[in-house]
Parts: sequence; structure tokens; C-alpha cells
Amino acid sequence: MKHLPKHLRPRWRYLAVELESWPDASIDRRAFQREVWYAGQNLLGDPGSAAADLTVVRFAFVDGVGEAIVKVRRGETEPARAAIACIDEIDGQPIGIRVRGISGTIRAANEKYLGRRRQDSDKRNVVFGNEERVAVVRTGSADVRLDEAFAGATDLDYDLA
Repeated sequence: MKHLPKHLRPRWRYLAVELESWPDASIDRRAFQREVWYAGQNLLGDPGSAAADLTVVRFAFVDGVGEAIVKVRRGETEPARAAIACIDEIDGQPIGIRVRGISGTIRAANEKYLGRRRQDSDKRNVVFGNEERVAVVRTGSADVRLDEAFAGATDLDYDLA
């Protein structure tokens, strides 16, 4: 079977997406892809979702922080951004999603928008609410372990023990 000529091939754009959740969250590529498809269908409907053709190309998620590259048809980037913004949880775990940028190639999306956010996370004992607790400390913030959940805190909310 012959390849299509260049002018007849579909054109793609790549969305660089940043993910953030609680430190104990475990999210895999399949679950993220499923949520992207559901969000596309719910917001854009079947025809709009098919036109956008949202596909996760790259995915990494470790210690509550991750990034992904989502492939979208050219001309459908704004509806795709809106659909991705509708995702608020994956497999019952709350998640924050931010589209960092749009690029014409995977390489450019990776170089321009991803990989910069690598933060050193460190488990420390902190004083929060007049009690010493364990927290995952990142640059400028901490996720303090309460009894069965986490509480997000900034540098002003806790003291190092």
C-alpha cells in the first residue's frame, strides 16, 4: 500500500500537558487516555471528539507529578484544550491539569514546555496545626499527611521540625 502524498496527510498538533496530584496517587497512561477520551466525548460530542482525535503519545507520572503529550488534529486545538481542562479526577484520585503549550512536533513540545518542572520532593517532619506531621515538601509547597488524607500547604502554613 502506498503512502499518501504529503499534502494529503493529516496534520497534527501536540499539547504539552502538566499533571499534579497528591503524592500517593498512582496514575497510568491507560487511565489518563480513557479520561481524555471521556472528556472529549462529554464536552464535544461524538462528532467533535472524532474530529479532534485526542491521543496520548507520551506519559510519565511519579510521586504526584507528571507530564504528557496529547496528539490533536490541526485546527482542533482549542476544543481539545477545553476537553482536557474538564478532567478533575482519574480513577477516583483528584488531579490538576494544565496545558503548558502547543507545538507542531513532539520534540519541540518536549523541549519547549516539558521537563522544566522537575522538583525535588523530600519527605520531612513539619509542624502543622501545632502537631508534628510527615509531609512531602516540594519547592514552595508541601503536602502534609493528615490521618487518612493530605492537606496542601505553603511555606507560610508550616514550620520545619
